[in-house]
Amino acid sequence: MTASKERIREVVDEYVRLVATGTAAEIAALYAEGATVEDPVGSDVLTGAEAITAFYSGLEGLEQKTRLITLRVAGGGAAFHFEVQTFADGVTYTLAPFDVMAFDDDGKITSMRAYWGDDDMVIG
Repeated sequence: MTASKERIREVVDEYVRLVATGTAAEIAALYAEGATVEDPVGSDVLTGAEAITAFYSGLEGLEQKTRLITLRVAGGGAAFHFEVQTFADGVTYTLAPFDVMAFDDDGKITSMRAYWGDDDMVIG
C-alpha cells in the first residue's frame, strides 16, 4: 500500500517549511534510506543520508522564506511548485523550482528531482 495522499501532502508541507527554517538533519530525516536527490535535474545524483544531509547543509544559517505555490499528488508521488526567497546583504534572491518526489509506503521520500536552472534565479 502506498502512502496516503494526506501523508504525502504533510511531508511536502514539512519539506517546504524546513527548507526555510530547518536543519540539514531535519530535512534529511524526511528521506528514506537509500533515497536520491537530483537538484537541479542534470546534476550529479546524490544517494543516501550522508550525501543528502551534506547537500542541505548549504541552507543552514541562511535567512530564507518559502511558500508552496501548487501541489499535485498521485500514484504515491508528488509534483509541486514552490518559492524560496533568500535574503543576503540587502538583496533578495528568489527561486521557484518544480520538484518531483516519489514516496515509500511510510511516506518517506525515496527520490527528489528539482527542475530549475540558473536563468530561473530572480535577483532584486
